[in-house]
Amino acid sequence: MSVPPAAQLPPGLRPGQPLTALAPMQDVTDLPFMRVIAHYGAPDYFFTEFFRVHAQSRPEKHILRSITENQTGRPVFAQLIGEHVPDMVRTVKDLLQYPVAGIDLNMGCPAPKIYKKNVGGGLLRDPAKVDELIGHLRDAVPGVFTVKMRIGFDSTENFEHILGLINKHGVNLLSVHGRTVKEMYRSEVHYDSIGIAARTVRCPVLANGNVTSAAKAGAVLAETGAAGVMIGRHAIRNPWIFRQVREYFEGPVSRRAADGTQGESKDVRETAPPQVFQPTLADVREYIDRLYRETHQPGLPEKVHVAKMKKYLNFVGQSVDAGSLFLHDMRRAMTEAELFAVCDRHLLAEPSRHFAPEPYPGVIARPNCETPLQTCSLDTVTA
Repeated sequence: MSVPPAAQLPPGLRPGQPLTALAPMQDVTDLPFMRVIAHYGAPDYFFTEFFRVHAQSRPEKHILRSITENQTGRPVFAQLIGEHVPDMVRTVKDLLQYPVAGIDLNMGCPAPKIYKKNVGGGLLRDPAKVDELIGHLRDAVPGVFTVKMRIGFDSTENFEHILGLINKHGVNLLSVHGRTVKEMYRSEVHYDSIGIAARTVRCPVLANGNVTSAAKAGAVLAETGAAGVMIGRHAIRNPWIFRQVREYFEGPVSRRAADGTQGESKDVRETAPPQVFQPTLADVREYIDRLYRETHQPGLPEKVHVAKMKKYLNFVGQSVDAGSLFLHDMRRAMTEAELFAVCDRHLLAEPSRHFAPEPYPGVIARPNCETPLQTCSLDTVTA
């Protein structure tokens, strides 16, 4: 299989700055959520929820909406999950009829129900299958073809071999979550492995995993040498994070200093830190209201909508208060009125107080204990 000429990635919002991407998250990165994120500061790239590919599959209409009705102005990559080559190639051809920025292969989902079917993160156990699948997909995609992966299944034994396959088949962008499949979201992120990927592959690498803030993005990029960051659950917690990352990388502000004599300026420079936006609790209250309105669907029972909102707020609550009082009360709300009463009580009592840029230590966004951990959704993602 031949490697096609290098396709051009879509340009980022700030030429010369590191790239940013909203990580694909099942049941999260749909059209309404993309709209919300874009309102507060879009990433350079969006990725869809994964299209499930099998013999009877056709691209899901609700996921297609995030491509066909997307008015954010940012490129959208269509993500696939599957392993049967003919069906994957067929689906690629279907998706290329839509205005996608590229095709992305999921080799990272850590849910047992997924990897037991040898798809998602399960592919990392079988480099020969990865070689075959990426090769055929590369041949089927005339433009940008990207891959999202973890550093291994239960070890990094196959990691560098698979990085070689990324080069062999001319992948255009690689996103690396710095944990193994078995580590799920529990362990520390192995940024050293992301650094290996950034030094090994010939395409840009996005660093993924625990990028909690603009400052953390800076530290991760300095450590890994990656071309940018992919952020998932911390964009749920803090929808301003992509704006903040751009502001952070605009760098220190230099200004001339007045000498105090005749209003002239000294020939010296003072350096001020980057001006990074700091949302207040009132801003967070407005975000929650917007998220509720955007995610509402006609005919959706109130109880179901509130339950979905509580999944988002599990993450938002990590930066509201150090004692988890917001989370305690929010998780017990059952109606829209109860939910927003909790938000008003905790967010509008001190509306000008800053929303913490990092999660408070020990404040955990736990999954819904009533939902089996079977899919790559909010129910499997904790922090």
